[in-house]
Amino acid sequence: MMGFNMLWPTFAMVALVFAVWGTLVVRRVRHIRANPPSRAAFATGDAARRYFEPVEHPASNLANLFEMPVLFFALVPLLILTRQGGDVQVALAWLFVALRAVHSWEHVGRNRITPRFMIYAASVAVLAAMWLGFFADAVSAAATYREAMTGLVAQP
Repeated sequence: MMGFNMLWPTFAMVALVFAVWGTLVVRRVRHIRANPPSRAAFATGDAARRYFEPVEHPASNLANLFEMPVLFFALVPLLILTRQGGDVQVALAWLFVALRAVHSWEHVGRNRITPRFMIYAASVAVLAAMWLGFFADAVSAAATYREAMTGLVAQP
């Protein structure tokens, strides 16, 4: 059951990505309806970015959800496959997802730079703790395995 516990915060993180994507779509559709674009508005990537600039925060946040969280999505299967996703890792995973959700809320909403950065930094620290914990567990498991194998080879 240990592996399944790690899946729940992962599902929550995926839900967050889709929620931000949904927000992006709704805001862009509203913007298009309120400000019908000209052909020139989409002539280049820069022109399109300028056109959508008033509703850009969800797009920026969505891009941000594919930066540091990629390390989260990479770690989860490793934790499950190696059976290292115990209670501490699950708690850290939930904390990471909660911080990312608050960060998204701040980024897409009021967008106050200092609180947003502090939340972001806290989420990075939690993710780093998850990776450091996994690394420490891997080193410990490797040492235990090496000792066990040495003991088997040494026996007559």
